[in-house]
Amino acid sequence: MASKVRRWKTVASERVYATPIFDLHRHERSHPRRGQRNFYVLEAPAWINIIPLTAAREVVMIRQYRHGIEDFTLEIPGGMVDPDDASPLEAARREMREETGFDSERVVEIGRVHPNPAIQPNYCYSFVARDVHKVTRRRKLDSTEEIEVVTVPLAEIKNLIVSGAITHALVIAAFSFFHVYKPPRPRRPNDPMER
Repeated sequence: MASKVRRWKTVASERVYATPIFDLHRHERSHPRRGQRNFYVLEAPAWINIIPLTAAREVVMIRQYRHGIEDFTLEIPGGMVDPDDASPLEAARREMREETGFDSERVVEIGRVHPNPAIQPNYCYSFVARDVHKVTRRRKLDSTEEIEVVTVPLAEIKNLIVSGAITHALVIAAFSFFHVYKPPRPRRPNDPMER
């Protein structure tokens, strides 16, 4: 069945504003039925977030001050894929180490989403890290980051989302992927992630 929906064609593009975390672009686009219009797009690098899970089934989370809402949020580690990162997975491990001091060799991608496809073309990749353990007490925070590390039993996550204690959309997306993720078999027979 052929779709009746038509694509817009880009006629011209220009960067109109640049910041350290995104660039604002103006795209002039034409459509066979709707004519020509300007659209504004926030170009940003890929983002990542990661669910650090201990052997005791606790999630290593962070309480972080967020300037957009001028309040604290309960989140998992996350951030941008930097130019020096070899891959989104390596960026996720780096952010986890920097923000929490925890690490793991057992990291897998569990999904990706477009954070806001109406105005952003980038992806946010979600990962889970199993059997995380403390590797350093010295976290490497940005000069603007105000972060407290907390551990939360995995069994409490759904209630924290339902109650509104976790409100960050990309964190909720990561836990949605986590709850439907089926790891490849066989692995370790007693691994609680595989039950």
